[in-house]
Amino acid sequence: MALSAVTGRDVAVRNIRATRDKPGLAPQHLTAVRAVATLCRGQVEGLTLRSREVRFAPGALSGGEYRFDVGTAGSISLVLQALLPVLIAAGRAAAVTVTGGTDVRQAPPIGYLQNVMLPLLARMGVDSELEVIRRGYYPRGGGEVRVAVAPGTLRPLGLEEPGAIVGIEGHAHVSNLPEHVATRMRDAALERFARVSGTSPRFRIEVLDRTRAIGAGGGIVMWARTQGTVLGAGRVAERGVRAETLGAAVGEELAADIAAGATLDRHAADQLLVYLALAKGGSYLARSITAHARTAMWLIEQFLPARFDVSSKGELVRVGVAPL
Repeated sequence: MALSAVTGRDVAVRNIRATRDKPGLAPQHLTAVRAVATLCRGQVEGLTLRSREVRFAPGALSGGEYRFDVGTAGSISLVLQALLPVLIAAGRAAAVTVTGGTDVRQAPPIGYLQNVMLPLLARMGVDSELEVIRRGYYPRGGGEVRVAVAPGTLRPLGLEEPGAIVGIEGHAHVSNLPEHVATRMRDAALERFARVSGTSPRFRIEVLDRTRAIGAGGGIVMWARTQGTVLGAGRVAERGVRAETLGAAVGEELAADIAAGATLDRHAADQLLVYLALAKGGSYLARSITAHARTAMWLIEQFLPARFDVSSKGELVRVGVAPL
């Protein structure tokens, strides 16, 4: 939908999420499509819960201030993934406030978007600001995030070398859970990270009260700023999953990316593709290419005059994009 809005090309999508336990559009997908349609004054057919087919006819992109509500704990991050390319392409100041889930399973924690993706986009010339007004968790939602984007032009980004580490930071938070849940996530992340890297991260623990979060939940995000890029990893607290398991996974992922010389983690390697194509150039190194990334490459090539090249570079995978 974002590519349709940016290029002005109509699109029909069928068999939506056909192999999922609950196929069709979930609440966050409804909100994302509705929000993109609002930003480009588009027309949509089939926009109902669990719909498996949607037709979208975009109109003219516009700036301004908007508000969208998922209505559940559906992921705010996933809604913003659809909106950001449209906000950037609008060519004028725009801001959106989205309510829903800030830290939910099977979606990027909002801290990952704030501390990894937006700094990467800043290197491409995007002037943006993200404010977490309130956090919300499954099943209640109620979180609130505002993102503002200033007018600008995307620049190509070649991430061929990570460069020296400038700083490593982390953030673990909980709401309506004992503080030790956050400290255990942090300690496990630091212990696993220390096995690979000698750098000592700066970590922040946050215990949120009722004015800053709705429901019980938490999460952990770590990120490394280098001379050439930003790498990150994150997890969301889950019932039945030990805090140490979540923290160790975050520390291990980030340490492995640094040790391998990657310039993007596997999540950013999925998400940055559309921006590189819109900027008409770029490259990066990742430890692996996911099925999500390969699907995104195929999809982007249907809309934009761009071609992706995937090759091996030592133990890493290099992805490049260039205009036709």
